[in-house]
Amino acid sequence: MSNAPVPTGPQEFTRAWQEWRAGWEQWLSRPLGWLAATAHEWLDDTPRNRPGLPGLWWQDGDALHLDPQGTPMTFDGETFTTERRLTLAGAPDDVRVTVGDLEVGITYRGTYLIVTYDPGSPARRDFHGVPVHEPSPRWVLQGRLERFEAPASITLDSVGWGSHAHDTPGLIRFEHAGTEHTLQALTSNGRLLTVFTDATSGVTTYGAGRSLDLPVPDAGGNVTLDFNRAVNLPCAFSEHFPICPLPPSGNRLPFAVEAGEKSPR
Repeated sequence: MSNAPVPTGPQEFTRAWQEWRAGWEQWLSRPLGWLAATAHEWLDDTPRNRPGLPGLWWQDGDALHLDPQGTPMTFDGETFTTERRLTLAGAPDDVRVTVGDLEVGITYRGTYLIVTYDPGSPARRDFHGVPVHEPSPRWVLQGRLERFEAPASITLDSVGWGSHAHDTPGLIRFEHAGTEHTLQALTSNGRLLTVFTDATSGVTTYGAGRSLDLPVPDAGGNVTLDFNRAVNLPCAFSEHFPICPLPPSGNRLPFAVEAGEKSPR
């Protein structure tokens, strides 16, 4: 979810943050969202049943094969009951196959990762919100995106599985307490964002880092960093997201960002 322009008055600022926060938690707890994840599997070349799923699932080269064995499954608007070969090596992360009330998210990292989403998951059923810092305008900082001359990518380690290349348009320069800092920006599915750690990471916030969506910079590259809207990565909520990116070394801020989401309960 992208950040809206920051309101100027304190009441308007708090109200806008509360509205955004309610929308974010609604998105987070949607029936087949992150909290619905109940299992994950890395596929190999042996056709086999996977925990909680009908049919056979396996990988052959860069293609995923699934044989529903008569159970109706749906992919890309088409329902099928016989074997399908899906080449998703260049597809976005978390492409979904519907299996009854469940969905299976598919991500390719040289090996296919499948994540099962069940709307009746305990994590979703027991969700009562994420602890957060109280919003404060002092954590709305102005920065400038310095774009690279040519499109670039950066390879980031993952929480639990190897590394992966991510598109990066450039560096964001900003000041905090009179000192200049930089954050590497990333682009994903048309979104501009950054992932970072700070002095609260592993203390009051999730140790692997947090994510911050950024608005589109203006013609001069100026961009607002509203750390009040920093959120946890999906791996903070579940062990079933082993491919969450770890922040690049330059995105380890030396000060405490006491804003945004804290560690989930």
